[in-house]
Amino acid sequence: MTKHELAKNIFEKGSYLCVGLDTDINKLPAHILKESSDPVFSFNKAIIDSTKDICVAYKINTAFYESMGIKGWESLLRTAAYIPSTHFKIADAKRGDIGNTSHQYAKAFFETYHFDAVTVAPYMGKDSVEPFLQYPGKWIILLALTSNEGSHDFQLQQFSDNEFLYEKVIRQSQTWGNDGNLMYVIGATRTEQISHIREIVPEHFFLVPGVGFQGGNLREISKHGLNKHGGLLVNVSRSILYASNLENFAEEARTIALQYQIEMKEYLDEIPETD
Repeated sequence: MTKHELAKNIFEKGSYLCVGLDTDINKLPAHILKESSDPVFSFNKAIIDSTKDICVAYKINTAFYESMGIKGWESLLRTAAYIPSTHFKIADAKRGDIGNTSHQYAKAFFETYHFDAVTVAPYMGKDSVEPFLQYPGKWIILLALTSNEGSHDFQLQQFSDNEFLYEKVIRQSQTWGNDGNLMYVIGATRTEQISHIREIVPEHFFLVPGVGFQGGNLREISKHGLNKHGGLLVNVSRSILYASNLENFAEEARTIALQYQIEMKEYLDEIPETD
């Protein structure tokens, strides 16, 4: 999916909502576990059916599937295949290794599983990231500034030139990719840094996890992060997925997702639509 296509979807739907399919089998409604031979896929299918008209992306956190072994991978594959081609499909896998290994990771997620994007860790540098950038129409989403407490260990370490490590990562990565194949993960609780990051990369998209249970403020994120292309994919997982553990879980999930979409449309209406 191209940047133009993604931006077009955002403005047409009035939404930059990404639904995170971080599906925990231990939290699924009892009737799904009882009735389905593949309860994870059945649950995901119902969530997708109830939200696909009000979101523009889905993010699959692969850890929730890998932990179940082969059956989990089968659920992941079925889910990935079911997501409509009109939606931006993210593998939240946080890969990144020496070039030869990264090449295989890229092949797995882009050729075998047909994702549009994969999250990548930048710690090993350029040659660990470049293999993911060799696929036209595909994206990497580089970990830049996360919300977790441990981000202070490295990302928020300041150098003698007063620049933080996350800033160096963002600036250096501009020599690897461009705003048509490179996004950044910016945690939703980092609202104080989002404006500054937007100044560094005014044209790029940000994937922003952490709204909902983690306490990110959608208004502040939107105020400081939106650009003329939309420029944001705000991921919401648990507050949508587990809005109910009863048979009406999909309807309740839609209700929560719609609340986010309505608020997002309000913020999008304040910026001009891209051509």
